[in-house]
Amino acid sequence: MRRVLITGASSGIGKQLAQDYAAEGWEVIACGRDGEKLIAVAAASPLIIPLRFDITDLSETRQALQDTQADLVILCAGTCEYLDDGVVEAEKVARVMNTNFIGPVNCLDALLPRLAPGSRVALVGSTAWLLPFSRSEAYGASKAALAFFARSLAVDLAKRQIHVSLIQPGFVETPLTARNDFPMPMMVTAEQASNHIRKKLAHGASEIAFPPLFARLLKTAALLPVGLQKWLCRKMVK
Repeated sequence: MRRVLITGASSGIGKQLAQDYAAEGWEVIACGRDGEKLIAVAAASPLIIPLRFDITDLSETRQALQDTQADLVILCAGTCEYLDDGVVEAEKVARVMNTNFIGPVNCLDALLPRLAPGSRVALVGSTAWLLPFSRSEAYGASKAALAFFARSLAVDLAKRQIHVSLIQPGFVETPLTARNDFPMPMMVTAEQASNHIRKKLAHGASEIAFPPLFARLLKTAALLPVGLQKWLCRKMVK
């Protein structure tokens, strides 16, 4: 039986992926910090095994994953906190970086020694890092770091035949985006996100950005001179 490990499985994209992979017959290790929510997710299928730990705690992560093997690892846990009016709050930045970047690094520290040739690691980033969006200093920086890390890791793990995929969603309807107070164009549901991710991973895609049109628009805008990028992003908040 194929096994997938998913972090951030208590809600949003991670929860939907856990339920969908179980429906396809995969054994799912559903990871998260909220034990009660994980138990509720696991109730959907006997193939879902809840595993509670905090990915920002390296010692706890190593202990939780010390005997874990998987054919597919999807590091999906994430958070977002905005910086308002250019006021840099170090605690906010640290929380976002610890969850979105250091957390996946901690998981890979624990998991990589036991991943077999042919397995795949997927890191869930965001298209948000492509442009200097207002208030997104912490979130964008964490996802930019994750994108570089994923691409560089793919080069180094190729010799072990471990494949690395970078997933970069646009706006997805989740409890996290429900807190946003601004327009979110081309938003997709968690179900649509899961369908897209699972299909692309099954076909071996190295980079998965969606929805396709939204991702293409952002990637095109990212090719503009930096001054024009900043001008566009200023216009968005007026």
